[in-house]
Amino acid sequence: MTLDCCLTPSALRHMLECMVQDKAVKRFLVRNIVEQAAVRDVQEACIYDGYVLPKLYAKMQYCISCAIHSHVVRVRSREARRIREPPQRFKRKDDAAPRPGAAPGARPAPGPKP
Repeated sequence: MTLDCCLTPSALRHMLECMVQDKAVKRFLVRNIVEQAAVRDVQEACIYDGYVLPKLYAKMQYCISCAIHSHVVRVRSREARRIREPPQRFKRKDDAAPRPGAAPGARPAPGPKP
């Protein structure tokens, strides 16, 4: 039996059950419950001021072939596959840097004191 990425959801569940779980590619997906086109309409119709729409959190698990096919991970050479270290992450900018739209020279508002 050959496994490809165009399987039914039940077959994908079966593939995850057969696959070793430490080899699965795990990604945490955070999405808005409401699509971007309807966010403004929902916020205008809401009776509460400043209501923040909840988000949808899902943990996705892919086998290696499905992760490569759906561009979650990249194909690596045979030598590069031996490297087990995670790739370097992008560093966040300092909080002291001015944000776009802020007045020049303005300091951020102080947080609550303990």
